[in-house]
Amino acid sequence: MGKTDDLSVVQKTTIETLHKEGKTQKSSVSKHINREAKGRKRCGRKKCTSNRDNRTLERIVKQNPFKNVGEIHKEWTAASRTTTHRRMQDMGFSCRIPCVKPLLNNRQRQKHLAWAKDKKDWTAAEKRGETQNPRCLRSSVKFPQSVMVWGAMSSAGVGPLCFLKSKVNAAVYQDVLEHFMLPAADQLYGDADFIFQPDLAPAHSAKATSTWFKDHGVPVLNWPANLPDLNPIENLWGIVKRKMRYARPNNAEELKATIRATWALITPEQC
Repeated sequence: MGKTDDLSVVQKTTIETLHKEGKTQKSSVSKHINREAKGRKRCGRKKCTSNRDNRTLERIVKQNPFKNVGEIHKEWTAASRTTTHRRMQDMGFSCRIPCVKPLLNNRQRQKHLAWAKDKKDWTAAEKRGETQNPRCLRSSVKFPQSVMVWGAMSSAGVGPLCFLKSKVNAAVYQDVLEHFMLPAADQLYGDADFIFQPDLAPAHSAKATSTWFKDHGVPVLNWPANLPDLNPIENLWGIVKRKMRYARPNNAEELKATIRATWALITPEQC
């Protein structure tokens, strides 16, 4: 048994029993008996921080939940970085990466709840189309390129891609709907009914765009703003990005070609 080992309750009880029986004592046994006889507690290194210091650290952590250990240590100068980390663990704090979620006000939360309750009985057989208009992908570090691309998906697979050359306003978006969304719907659904699910970018929710949908008889899924977790095409763009992770396009045309090739590999099963 090492010099710094703590004795368990069972070991202490055994030692005391053997001592009463007059059994031979070894060093650890003798130290324990002498300590108990003199009423002394086990010696140990004194903590370098006071209770007041620890309360200050706890207040700092609670006020700044998104700071890392290094940032907290700079603010709490009572001890080393290692001690700062150890005290935080003693208090029950641990390092976590915060989840990133849309900032919602109370009105938007109520709309989310009402929308979810209204759609809770949907079945998997109900088909939905959707669209997204993100700036797509992080390309070559040496020759950084970016493109803006529109795409649509459904349970039947994906539609054609549209690469946009200018900022998307309502007029540009309606042109995309006319020349890409409608042909994609014919390709994916034929004569079957479908519901179109755009995101709520300004160009998508403009009054002129709403009028376009009504004039063309396209039903649009009504849903609240800042609800990306219920837009499945976000997952599809994630698949495209992962597949292109090791691609190194040298210019915008190579980037477009890589996106088209990756998009063409998406199967209805993935959708």
